[in-house]
Amino acid sequence: MDRAEIRIWGKIDDSDFDPVPEKDEQGIAFKKSADSEDSTSSVADETTGMESTDTGENGTPGYHQANPEPMPDDAKEQERKFRKKLNQDTRESVANSIHSRVKLIVHRPEYGPEHEQEYLSLSKELLPVIREIARKTLPLLEHEVSADFARNQFYGSKFQADRVALQDYRYFSKKRPPSESPSLVVGLRVDESASMAAFGRLEAAKRAVLAVYEFCQMCQIPVLIYGDTADVSRLEQMSIYAYTDFEKTDSSDRLRLMGIRARSNNRDGMALRIMGERLAAAPQQTKLLISLSDGQPKAMADYTGQYARRDMQQTIAEYERKGVKLLAAAIGQDKNVIHQIYGSERFLDITNLAELPAKLVRMIARYL
Repeated sequence: MDRAEIRIWGKIDDSDFDPVPEKDEQGIAFKKSADSEDSTSSVADETTGMESTDTGENGTPGYHQANPEPMPDDAKEQERKFRKKLNQDTRESVANSIHSRVKLIVHRPEYGPEHEQEYLSLSKELLPVIREIARKTLPLLEHEVSADFARNQFYGSKFQADRVALQDYRYFSKKRPPSESPSLVVGLRVDESASMAAFGRLEAAKRAVLAVYEFCQMCQIPVLIYGDTADVSRLEQMSIYAYTDFEKTDSSDRLRLMGIRARSNNRDGMALRIMGERLAAAPQQTKLLISLSDGQPKAMADYTGQYARRDMQQTIAEYERKGVKLLAAAIGQDKNVIHQIYGSERFLDITNLAELPAKLVRMIARYL
């Protein structure tokens, strides 16, 4: 096991914030991984093959080239601009909150051959289960019936008596056609605090995240998957890891998901606010945000206890007013605290970690 070095600081000076973290001021130091601190969206140059969610005629998984050649310069520039936009958007989303002075950096994690191998290992076990759930769900989507009516039509299934006085012959309303894709957008927030390394929680989280991602791909559901941690350094008090984003989809996002790690502390209210803002602005009718966490909020300085819980509850209430449905999947020792924060109607008690992937996918399917 790698040894972790913990350093405790006093009051943080927020002046002259340089958004680039200094490597010699680590809040918690783990063995370096490809997606830590200064990671960008650049990818490995090796040619790799990756299992797709498509199957051949005999039902066997198909394969395609994950990264046949290095990322072109224009693609790197687009990725850099997207990462810059994410940083700007996330800072704006917390500007009027108690987190406004927290030094935040959004990362687009790297991926390489080791992530591909891990993906292939996990997907062989998970994809058959996810395909079966999707197979039962897709027919429901194909026969989705819209309840929305377009008013003021020349013909339709409903007569509008109140329009007759206008004498424009637009006396009818008719049902709008079903959407080509489900009117659902899903956000999955992953707690990447250090405690996730215990008792198989991190492995369970990876399986669950991969299951949710592949199910959403099969059902054409836009999906947003972010991980977060706090107190990486004095100049990076909040870290967001944008693994998948519906604004910029990439088939290699499934490899990025393998970079989920146990890192440092957790500032849950800020993470929920950032993701809630993205979902609230999405055009889909149903907006679902699931928080996957093993413990209660705890970050420097003094973001803990009743203060942090109250912030989370206020954030949950605010974004539910904006149309975002929040759920908490609790997988750790602080289930009772998480239950108190979210309430019974939003709480999922995951006692058996092996059931987590299928439970989350079935929960999402209920909202279709």
